[in-house]
Amino acid sequence: MHDEENRHSRRGFLLGVAGATTASALGCRSQTHGVEQGTPSTASPPPGDTKPAANEKTSAASASTAPEQPTATGTVPKRKLGRTGEMVSMIGLGGSHIGTKALSDDEAVKLIRSAIDNGVTFLDNCWDYNGGASEERMGKALEGGYRKRVFLMTKLDGRTKEAARNQLGQSLERLKTDHIDLVQVHEVIRMTDPDRVFGENGAIEALIEARREGKIRFIGFTGHKDPTIHLTMLETAKKHKFTFDTVQMPLNVMDAQYVSFEKAVLPVLLERQIGVLGMKSMGSGDILKSGVVKPEECLRYSLSLPTSVVITGIDSDKVLAQDLEIARSFQPLSADEKQALLARAADAAKNGKYELFKTSHKYDGTEANKHWLEEARI
Repeated sequence: MHDEENRHSRRGFLLGVAGATTASALGCRSQTHGVEQGTPSTASPPPGDTKPAANEKTSAASASTAPEQPTATGTVPKRKLGRTGEMVSMIGLGGSHIGTKALSDDEAVKLIRSAIDNGVTFLDNCWDYNGGASEERMGKALEGGYRKRVFLMTKLDGRTKEAARNQLGQSLERLKTDHIDLVQVHEVIRMTDPDRVFGENGAIEALIEARREGKIRFIGFTGHKDPTIHLTMLETAKKHKFTFDTVQMPLNVMDAQYVSFEKAVLPVLLERQIGVLGMKSMGSGDILKSGVVKPEECLRYSLSLPTSVVITGIDSDKVLAQDLEIARSFQPLSADEKQALLARAADAAKNGKYELFKTSHKYDGTEANKHWLEEARI
């Protein structure tokens, strides 16, 4: 599954991003990772976001390694990640695009570091992306002090304890880190997945053990098929006295009108103070093919929801500049603006024609590669 947008679908918009820049004079807030899971925080963030102060002091740990730290040149508004106590950039760098053959290793490393230097602190990835190349490139980019400045997330496909444990080991090695901030069970897209994950010798056992060992800090899950499956996963967790820290799901202008995660799942996550990770704001480019909405409208719609972060595909400096401009100038949609946008997209949204991740197997990586559910072999 690709959790980011099609890189070819936004070229027209790039020409209209006036004044966007990948460097600004603002300082980037230093991130620390000392908050334990379950630390209470206030309710989930409203669309008006918290912007870090330019003169905020770094932590003692950061100061002690200051010579290794690259210079921060920009910032992005931050939001609370559920009840974790973490603050993360409102847009996240998607992991799929940075591992494709369209970019060389050096270009991908440079792009990731540029995003971090400009205030993107949330990094997305997955064990299976591009045969592991996405994690390998991100691992290289996080050397030289960059790892300490980000909130690092990856995803695992394994449904068994052994598969999940082995996949996690590979991810840690590729990412060149001794711990990952957030690991999510990937592609919960079948009604059988919740029971498999929480069953005897299921994946959740490996993740809980890894958290106890300090290899991961938080646990979540992702999916894009049906909100009923998400709700089943949440209730299965509750029966096992477990609460996820994050949940990732499609949130876009068409989802709001067809088999809607926004209507069915989002309220539950907010009530339980679970971090909301939005994806597919443009439906991996399919929504843009409808011709009824523009890229900037799609991203603005998703950011106007009470998300912790919206993950977006970034495969060039131009796309990075576009997303930074939208984040830095972001104003939430008014009620009237939201209704007008929904009305414009209503006909196209019918039957999920442009949300193929719901209505087809086009984006189901674990359907095409079912062995990923059972073993750590790509």
